[in-house]
Amino acid sequence: MQFDKSDIDKVAWLARLSISANDVSGYAHDMSNIFSLVEQMDQVNTGNIEPLAHPLELSARLRQDQVTETSQREKFQSIAPSVSNGYYLVPRVIE
Repeated sequence: MQFDKSDIDKVAWLARLSISANDVSGYAHDMSNIFSLVEQMDQVNTGNIEPLAHPLELSARLRQDQVTETSQREKFQSIAPSVSNGYYLVPRVIE
C-alpha cells in the first residue's frame, strides 16, 4: 500500500498532529513500509497455532502467604469517632 501527501495530511489532521511539509515524504515512506509488513504478516497461516498469554514461558514467582504484621485493630478503633461491634460507623450517605 502506497501513501501519498494527501493520506499523510488526513492522518495528521485526524490525530491532531502538525507535520511540516519537508517531513511528509518521510512519513509516507515509513507508513507504506509499515502497511506492507502488516500485509505480509496477514498472509501467514496461523490456523494451527495456540494463542499465548505471554510470548515467553515464564512462571510467576510466588512468596509464602504469611502474616507479617500484627493486628492493630484495637489501636485504630480506639481513636475512631464511632465504632460498634468492631465496625467503623459512618454517616449514612444513601437514603
